[in-house]
Amino acid sequence: MSWGTELWDQFDSLDKHTQWGIDFLERYAKFVKERIEIEQNYAKQLRNLVKKYCPKRSSKDEEPRFTSCIAFFNILNELNDYAGQREVVAEEMAHRVYGELMRYAHELKTERKMHLQEGRKAQQYLEMCWKQMDNSKKKFERECREAEKAQQSYERLDNDTNATKADVEKAKQQLNLRTHMADENKNEYAAQLQNFNGEQHKHFYVVIPQIYKQLQEMDERRTVKLSECYRGFADSERKVIPIISKCLEGMILAAKSVDERRDSQMVVDSFKSGFEPPGDFPFEDYSQHIYRTISDGTISASKQESGKVDAKTTVGKAKGKLWLFGKKPKGPALEDFSHLPPEQRRKKLQQRIDELNRELQKESDQKDALNKMKDVYEKNPQMGDPGSLQPKLAETMNNMDRLRMEIHKNEAWLSEVEGKAGGRGDRRHSSDINHLVTQGRESPEGSYTDDANQEVRGPSQQHSHHSEFDDEFEDDDPLPAIGHCKAIYPFDGHNEGTLAMKEGEVLYIIEEDKGDGWTRARRQNGEEGYVPTSYIDVTLEKNSKGAVTYI
Repeated sequence: MSWGTELWDQFDSLDKHTQWGIDFLERYAKFVKERIEIEQNYAKQLRNLVKKYCPKRSSKDEEPRFTSCIAFFNILNELNDYAGQREVVAEEMAHRVYGELMRYAHELKTERKMHLQEGRKAQQYLEMCWKQMDNSKKKFERECREAEKAQQSYERLDNDTNATKADVEKAKQQLNLRTHMADENKNEYAAQLQNFNGEQHKHFYVVIPQIYKQLQEMDERRTVKLSECYRGFADSERKVIPIISKCLEGMILAAKSVDERRDSQMVVDSFKSGFEPPGDFPFEDYSQHIYRTISDGTISASKQESGKVDAKTTVGKAKGKLWLFGKKPKGPALEDFSHLPPEQRRKKLQQRIDELNRELQKESDQKDALNKMKDVYEKNPQMGDPGSLQPKLAETMNNMDRLRMEIHKNEAWLSEVEGKAGGRGDRRHSSDINHLVTQGRESPEGSYTDDANQEVRGPSQQHSHHSEFDDEFEDDDPLPAIGHCKAIYPFDGHNEGTLAMKEGEVLYIIEEDKGDGWTRARRQNGEEGYVPTSYIDVTLEKNSKGAVTYI
């Protein structure tokens, strides 16, 4: 099947058909472009949706903790990845389909124009050959009629007896001229006819079939290109299906990760105060004065007076507990978190201790690195000056001392909270909150009342409330010396609870280092405090009276 043989006379129809093919190609390209815009807008709207519902994490406290929230945020992340895959689909379609269609449409227009111009030139040339043949034919026809007229004139004069011989001779010469011209035009006409027939045969059997064949190949390539673009259109979507499936699987896994028990436990951990439930209210008998008589007036009055005192005390104690079911006392955030309930205070202190330990480890690693660098500089002076590292080492040591003091202080507060939690378990009848003194240093904590301004801090409350913990931590007798030490480096002792010392100063040791890097020491004048263990040379007297061994 060939257009050149089957459609040899349908030039105009092929012209319209090839133009329709290019228009259809451009129409499909427009469809792909609109699909790309839909994908891009869809991806953009999905990203905006994810951005709208993603948490704005300005602080660690606002980070999602519940499994349902974490699952939702994981779903949002997967949805964001899904939006990215829609963008990939749009980019793939734009590059592989739309861009290819527009480029190929331009090439088709150029090729079609060239083939049609060749066809028109061939038609024009054939028309020109036909005109030449037609002109020679008409000229031959005209000369033949003139020759016939000349022959008739010659025959008439030749038969006319009155005609002169000269007229007859002239008519004969005219006949010969016309006959000769008719013969020449006949030969010209025959030559033009032969040429036209040859060109016509070449036109319809060689030139036009070749041009139509090229148009047919062009149209078939256009059809193949459309088929490829249809396939590319589907492949652009199919390529991202595995990743989209992973996104959907991630959403399903996020849904399966929701644990209602864990969320309930988180609610308990987040809001547990650590207080015991309030006790029963006592019955207050206000009807005693109704039955009072003269004979027992003194006794009743004394009972009534004692009843009033007990009622006030009981109500006061109950009032101190009732705030648990109302609003919490408002007040400024305190360094020891004493404004929080015991359980929440314990968690906050533990978090701070963990953070301080991490910072201390960083400073320790930095100190080790500086010491190694200092050793390298000492062995290879050309690499650097060891003295240039001394300020940084001193700063690191000060930071480590500060962090150890902070850790020690927070651990004391934590021990205080944990000790009180154990004490409340043994003494549920007590409504007072006692303060502990850990390792000879006070750890302030505010007592919980309806008014945050009534919090009592410091040792004054410690002496006003006595419990079984007072016997353990309060002792008027000084601790015995278990050894002595000599200061290797000077220590300023600006922080609370520390003891300043000069290089070479000798101090008594009254408590060993418990692993936190601090040793408790005393001067000869009785001043006590903590000094860095790494700053002193310790000598323990194991046989001395009062020596203490810590495990």
